[in-house]
Amino acid sequence: MPYDVVIVGGGPAGLAAALAFGRARKRVLLCDAGPRRNAAAKHVQNFVTRDGTPPAEFRQIARDQLAQYPSVELSSSPVESIAGARGSFRVGLPASNLEARRILLCTGMIDEMLPIEGFRELWGGAIFQCPYCHGWEVRERRWAYLARGVEGLHFVFQLRGWTRDVVLFTGGGFDMPSESQAELRQAKIRLETQAIARLTSKDGTLENVVLADGSTVACDALFAHPPQQQVQLVRDLNLALESDGLVRVDPMTRETSIPGVYAAGDLTTRMQSATMAAALGVQAAAMINHELTRELAIEGLL
Repeated sequence: MPYDVVIVGGGPAGLAAALAFGRARKRVLLCDAGPRRNAAAKHVQNFVTRDGTPPAEFRQIARDQLAQYPSVELSSSPVESIAGARGSFRVGLPASNLEARRILLCTGMIDEMLPIEGFRELWGGAIFQCPYCHGWEVRERRWAYLARGVEGLHFVFQLRGWTRDVVLFTGGGFDMPSESQAELRQAKIRLETQAIARLTSKDGTLENVVLADGSTVACDALFAHPPQQQVQLVRDLNLALESDGLVRVDPMTRETSIPGVYAAGDLTTRMQSATMAAALGVQAAAMINHELTRELAIEGLL
């Protein structure tokens, strides 16, 4: 008997989707075997009722709640392949092959560490992507943002809401338009255009950003948006992608370019947070459930 849905990925998006499917009485398999994207993070923040919860505890609470829904199964086996078509997908696991009517991808993204000495070691502890997730804990301290292009300059201005001490680094990677320089001065944001040589730290705490000429900028928190790539399974599916590499989905249904394959969470949006991922997981589950229920009822399978 095929599963109604196989969910690939057990982060906030996959867990929230599984809960919605369980409450809708759909037979679902949630496969969660990949590395945790937020493995370096100590807490889930800005998630109502779960603010400050350690990620492992967050996942365990979700799994405990899913256990009361008999139609939801959890697996630690990785999904190695997906083939077939809407209504009849073949899902390859290491020791077995399954059938599913629909697929929901909640695989997240892979962050590529920038080639700066000290960057990898501080990632998730003193280097962050989202001020809503990590800003409160380091408010009114020395912040910096490493921009990778002019298109990212809008981000640095919002940091002033958490602290008055903000530095913008370009890393020597692009020229700053004169009008943008004027706006930075008006917002009291310092501009540093040199390449970054390395980051210095003590006991996992960022201390200084060392520039190419050897000068240093004292810093407590660095925000950055390094390049990202999709996991291998998503790349193998050859889904249509946006120009920035995110999976292209219908904004309402979350369906991808392959009929019957849906996607939710960080692999589809730059608004990447646990709260947003969970919301998109519920949205995708609701749309899939609506379609599936109609289909199964017409076929006399309900």
